[in-house]
Amino acid sequence: MSRPSFRSALFQALLLPLTLSAGAAFAAQSDYPVQETPMTGGAGSVKQHDHNAFSLPQGNLPMTKRLDFSVGNSFFRNPWVVAPSSTDARDGLGPLFNTNSCQGCHIKDGRGHAPPSVDEPSVSLFLRLAVPADPETDAEILKRHGFVPAPVYGSQLQTSAIPGMQPEARMVVEWQPLEQTLADGTKVSLRQPVYHIESPNYGPLPDNLLISPRVAPPMIGLGLLESIAEADILSHEDPNDSNGDGISGRANRVWNKATETTVLGRFGWKAAEPNILQQAMGAFAGDMGLTSTLSPQTDCTPEQKCDAFANGGEYEVSDKVANFIAFYSASLAVPTRRDMESPEVQRGAELFNQLNCAACHTPTYTTAKVERDDLSEQVIWPYSDLLLHDMGPGLADGRDEFLADGNEWRTPPLWGMGLAQQVNPSAGFLHDGRARTLEEAILWHAGEAQASADQYRLLPAPERAALQRFLNSL
Repeated sequence: MSRPSFRSALFQALLLPLTLSAGAAFAAQSDYPVQETPMTGGAGSVKQHDHNAFSLPQGNLPMTKRLDFSVGNSFFRNPWVVAPSSTDARDGLGPLFNTNSCQGCHIKDGRGHAPPSVDEPSVSLFLRLAVPADPETDAEILKRHGFVPAPVYGSQLQTSAIPGMQPEARMVVEWQPLEQTLADGTKVSLRQPVYHIESPNYGPLPDNLLISPRVAPPMIGLGLLESIAEADILSHEDPNDSNGDGISGRANRVWNKATETTVLGRFGWKAAEPNILQQAMGAFAGDMGLTSTLSPQTDCTPEQKCDAFANGGEYEVSDKVANFIAFYSASLAVPTRRDMESPEVQRGAELFNQLNCAACHTPTYTTAKVERDDLSEQVIWPYSDLLLHDMGPGLADGRDEFLADGNEWRTPPLWGMGLAQQVNPSAGFLHDGRARTLEEAILWHAGEAQASADQYRLLPAPERAALQRFLNSL
């Protein structure tokens, strides 16, 4: 049995001694706005705070468009099946895949989670694959794909298959404890993932294989993020850290399949997708083995001989269905904030700014004028700059993707954070779901966020609780 294992590089970086005095004063950042309205997603925000909090349409979506939302929801929620089937609008699954529905990963439109033990299969965490690239000989594939897929196994490890095919392999996550001691003596136990790929069915894995674990992110507010003007996102770039604050966010530049041009990346853990439609069709191809006009090839390679299951050249996801899925994904509303009048929440908001969290988690934007009125000119509070940041060796995957290097991740939006585990009680935080709590997520921050994480470690318990309560109010 083959059992190569992979771990985040140099997680000992998390154990660096604190360099700040326990009595250090935090300079208030007066230029960061403070949210004073509960309408986090603008006029489309919804007052839904239970397990269905992420599954409602924009509150200002016209009634004439609610049917389109419902149709898109049906294709997002219901499972796809093996072809041929009487359900010909939803057949063609595989031959290799990770899940049979979008909802299978984005549980109730929310976050996925990592398997809690080696004995449990992964439901909504998968491994992206690659091998090191040669910038000269691989220039064209890097331009269009952003990385070089692994020989035979492609760009994603697929752990399921239809009858007549074998899954690529089995992914197992092993958890190792990593204890942190805060300045006041409080001990926090983190968990360090080690990934194993067992029983590969299509030959040995490459010796130089690069992996990147990815857990499904929440679906809320995507249409609003797509409606932010490019110039507003780029205004937060500081690739050379010209202001000397240690933060050097930069945009990813990625391939737009429809226009065949290089454009700004917005979506995905490394901002490697330019828009919702391309992100969705890439997921259909990679996660479920379903082709579309935009993604006419799945991740099944010639060596795996998937052609025997071809369905006569027709795309499994028609343009009509693709557009319904994209509309649904762009229309999921952001829940309103809660507990904003609480003094503890207000103190947490002050600390969020004082610890310079808002340098990456940019609080607010006004969306541009776009075709959809419900998404146009909305004041929103996503708490993300949508830029790439070096998060340090403890979170690094070592796998480049377009301009994103192996240490960089896109700042995830924080809106809806406090409802994540209301929607999916098992939901985890960070790109691979390793953090079970928001405090764990904060303590994994390093790289450009090292100073903020160190300041958090110095806070007394009531201040740490206030910051966490603020995050849970979002």
